[in-house]
Amino acid sequence: MAVTSIPPNPIMSHEEWKTRCDLAALYHVLHHLRMTDLIYTHMTARVPDEEGTFLINNYGEMFDEVTASSLIKMDLDGNVIGDNNRYNEAGFTIHSGIYKVRPDAKCILHTHTRAGIAISMTESGLLPLSQDAMVVMDEVAYHDYGIPATVEECDALGVSCKNANCLILRNHGLLTVGPTIPAAFVRMYFLEHACSAQMAGASLNTTLREINPDVGADVRARYSRFCDAEDFGELEWSSMLRMLERNRIEYKC
Repeated sequence: MAVTSIPPNPIMSHEEWKTRCDLAALYHVLHHLRMTDLIYTHMTARVPDEEGTFLINNYGEMFDEVTASSLIKMDLDGNVIGDNNRYNEAGFTIHSGIYKVRPDAKCILHTHTRAGIAISMTESGLLPLSQDAMVVMDEVAYHDYGIPATVEECDALGVSCKNANCLILRNHGLLTVGPTIPAAFVRMYFLEHACSAQMAGASLNTTLREINPDVGADVRARYSRFCDAEDFGELEWSSMLRMLERNRIEYKC
C-alpha cells in the first residue's frame, strides 16, 4: 500500500511537503542504486517560495532511513529552521556555496562512489570513452580539493560550479546541479555511469579507444538539447518512483 502524502505540520506548505517527499525519494533511489557512503554525502533541494532556504538530510541517517519529515531546513547562513540541528557541516559548505551563486539551481547531488572518486584522482579526468560520457561532457568542470567546512571552500565551490552542472571534485567525488530534482538525478546517473565505464575500461590493461572528436561533437550537441529540455529527467524519475512504490518504501512520512 502506498503511503499517503500528508504534511505533518499544518503550517508547512504543500509545495514544501512535495519537495520533501521527492527529496526523500531521491535518497532511497540512490540507496537502491548503491550510490551511498554510510551516513556521508548529501542531496539537497531548495524550499519552494522560501528564498534562501534548502532541505538537507539529518546527519546520522542512512539513505534508506530518510523520510520527508526527517529532512532538515536550513538557510544559506547556516541557521537551522526547526528543532533538529544534526546537519553535516561539509554538506552545508558545499550546497550553500553553490546555491548562493546559482539561483537556477533547485537541487544538488553529491556522492562518494568508488568510480567517481577513482576518476576524480586521475589527472585526465573524464574522457570521451562512452556514450554516457557524451551526455555530460560539455557540462563537466573540475574543482581542486579544498579544506572541508570552511568559508574559503564554500566560496571556491561557488566559483567552480558557476557555469557547470556537473562537477568532478578532485580527490573527492562527484556533484551535479539541476533546475529540478529529476534533472539533477539523471545528470548524476549518467556522470556516474561514465566514470564507472572508464574505470572498468582502465582495468582491462589495454589501449582505450576514444570517440571520434567529429562524431563526438555532433553527439554532444544532440545531448545538450536533451539536457536543456524543461522535462529533462522526468521519465526516468517517474520510473524510479514506481520502483519505490512497488517495493513499498515508506518515505512520505
